[in-house]
Amino acid sequence: MRFTVAHNRTKQEAKDVAEQAIQQLFTALNTGPIRVEGQQKSWSADTISFSFTANAGLFRTPIQGWAAVTDRDITVDVDLGLLGKLLPETAVKNQIEQRIKGLLT
Repeated sequence: MRFTVAHNRTKQEAKDVAEQAIQQLFTALNTGPIRVEGQQKSWSADTISFSFTANAGLFRTPIQGWAAVTDRDITVDVDLGLLGKLLPETAVKNQIEQRIKGLLT
């Protein structure tokens, strides 16, 4: 799943927002029956890559993605793995997108 959110912040402010949104994703998924393990994130120039494993009982799937920041927008790409079969991808996309927009305002 890939989407882009426009911004009118400095590139550094937008990078801070991208990192906060990813941290919130880790926290938001780590509720109820789903446990998030092995959280990793790292910056390379203007792109932050992240990965973690989502566990729910015997179900275990890796999730990975990245967010690239430019002077005008933040592009996010997330591979939900098998979790995408359990959660509607559109709902996850909308939730992440709304978090980023909320952090930008």
